[in-house]
Amino acid sequence: MINKILSAVLPALLFFLFISCQTDSSIEKESRVDVLPFYNSPEFTPRWIDGKKNDMTDFHKIPEFELLNQFGNTISEKTVSGKIYVADFFFATCPGICPKMAGNMSVIQKAFEKDDQVLLLSHSVTPEQDSVSALKTYGDRNNCQPGKWHLLTGDREQIYFLGREAYFVEEDMGLQKSKDDFLHSENFLLVDQNRRLRGIYNGLNSTDVQQLIADIHTLKKEMLN
Repeated sequence: MINKILSAVLPALLFFLFISCQTDSSIEKESRVDVLPFYNSPEFTPRWIDGKKNDMTDFHKIPEFELLNQFGNTISEKTVSGKIYVADFFFATCPGICPKMAGNMSVIQKAFEKDDQVLLLSHSVTPEQDSVSALKTYGDRNNCQPGKWHLLTGDREQIYFLGREAYFVEEDMGLQKSKDDFLHSENFLLVDQNRRLRGIYNGLNSTDVQQLIADIHTLKKEMLN
């Protein structure tokens, strides 16, 4: 009789424990710091400062830019003014890491698909090949939401300057490179409403992507304070 009871109850107990573990894990993933650091150098040494109280006139900021998206629309610093955005660098014919990065960008897009305060900016590192029409095809293939996820092309020198000098996407610090050296990185960069760098994440790592999503929520709360 006892064996019959155990046989009936044990699966339910195991299921309950499984669900409990899953719930605890979810709670842990969503538990984040209240304030994100700022970054102003390729070393990405975190600076824990109050951006509202401290003078940040000389602190690193993404400069003005002007590029075209997959619809031929001009995208500039005015487009992202007052908004949080995620930036990365890719090229449409990339057979290696780019498809995985695009998949993880899609995860971020899904998380904020109805939130017009959050944008995604993917910069082509082969703009001479990635025309507006080529990016439109790429965007359709990856379900890029118009007005949310901008695939950018334009002046190659400007894009490479942004990648190396503004977003610090490459990890080989100190290595001198010319504008002709190829730029490619799996990093995602989180930029706040004032165009300050607030986080760097591995765009191939799903855990990092979930951290990025959580950090965007933290920045949104910061905007309200």
